[in-house]
Amino acid sequence: MNYKPIIIVHGEPNSIFLEIFFKSLKSKKIMSPLILISSLKLVKLQMKRLNYDKKIKSIDYKNLHNFKLDNKTINLINVEYKTNTPFKKISKDSNLFINNCFKIAIKIINLGLANKLINGPISKKHFLKKKFPGITEYLASNFKIRNVGMLIYNSKLSVLPLTTHLPLKMVAKSLSKELVYSKIELINDFYLKFLGFKPKIAILGLNPHCESINVKNEDDIIIKPAVNFLKKKGFQIFGPYPADTIFLKSNRKKFNVIVGIYHDQVLTPIKTIYEYDAINITLGLPILRISPDHGPNEKMMGKNLSNPLSLIKAIQFLEKH
Repeated sequence: MNYKPIIIVHGEPNSIFLEIFFKSLKSKKIMSPLILISSLKLVKLQMKRLNYDKKIKSIDYKNLHNFKLDNKTINLINVEYKTNTPFKKISKDSNLFINNCFKIAIKIINLGLANKLINGPISKKHFLKKKFPGITEYLASNFKIRNVGMLIYNSKLSVLPLTTHLPLKMVAKSLSKELVYSKIELINDFYLKFLGFKPKIAILGLNPHCESINVKNEDDIIIKPAVNFLKKKGFQIFGPYPADTIFLKSNRKKFNVIVGIYHDQVLTPIKTIYEYDAINITLGLPILRISPDHGPNEKMMGKNLSNPLSLIKAIQFLEKH
C-alpha cells in the first residue's frame, strides 16, 4: 500500500516536540513517510542531547516528487534557526523560524504534493500574540477559510469548544445562534466524510445548571432555539446540558461529541479522562490538519520523559483517513 507523506512542522523549537517525534519514529505502527520541517542544527543538537541516533536525509520541497521517502532516515526540510542559545525559555525569538516552517508546509500543500499536516505545539503568547486566538485560526487565515473548528478527538468521545482561546469575559458576547449552526455543521460533515456515520452531539449550557439570575439567559435565548432549529434540519443534537454532570460515565456514553461553549469547559474533562489518548483535529480546512494534544512543556525539554502517544495517534489517524 502506498502512503502519501505526512508533513510535520516542528513548531516551538524550545519544546518537547523533537523528543516525541524521535520516539514516534521508533513505533512499528507508523507506515507513512514523515517529512519534518525544522532546523538541521536543532535536530542534530537534540539528537545528541537525547542520545538518539538516526541518519538525516535533506529534502528540497520543490523537488519532493523526486525523493524516495521512508522512515529509515529522518526526511528533513531545513529551515534556518538564528540563535546562539538553542535551548532556552520560550520567547518571540522563535517567531520567524515557526512562521517560515509553516510557510513551506503551506507551499507544499498548495503544490498538491501533500494533503496532511501535523504541527508541534506553539506558544500562543509569543507567536500568535493578539492577532489569532490559536493555530486553528492562524491556519484558517493562511488558507483563507473563515469557519473552522477545534475537535479534540478520541474514538469513544470527542469534544469541541464553540469559542477557543478567548478570555472568559468575552465568551458570552461571542455566542450566537449562527456560531452554533456553523460548528455543528462542521462536526456533522467531518464524521460523515471520514468516519462514515452521523454523530450524536450534546451541547452544554453557558451558565451553571443552564440557569441564570440575569434577565438575559443565553441558554434560553440562544442555545435552545439553535438546538431546536438544527434538530428540524436532521442533526442529532441534544441539550443544552449542565457542564457539571455531562461527563459522568452514564451520560457521556450516549454521545459521540460534546460541544462546550468555551475552551476549558470541555478540554479539562476530556484530558482528565483520556490524557494523551486524544488528538486535535482542525475541521473546515481543505486538508487534514492534526496537532498532538499537548503544549510545548519547556520544563520537560531534554529530560527524555515525554509521552509520544498523542503524536503516534495523530499519525495513525492520518494514515487511516
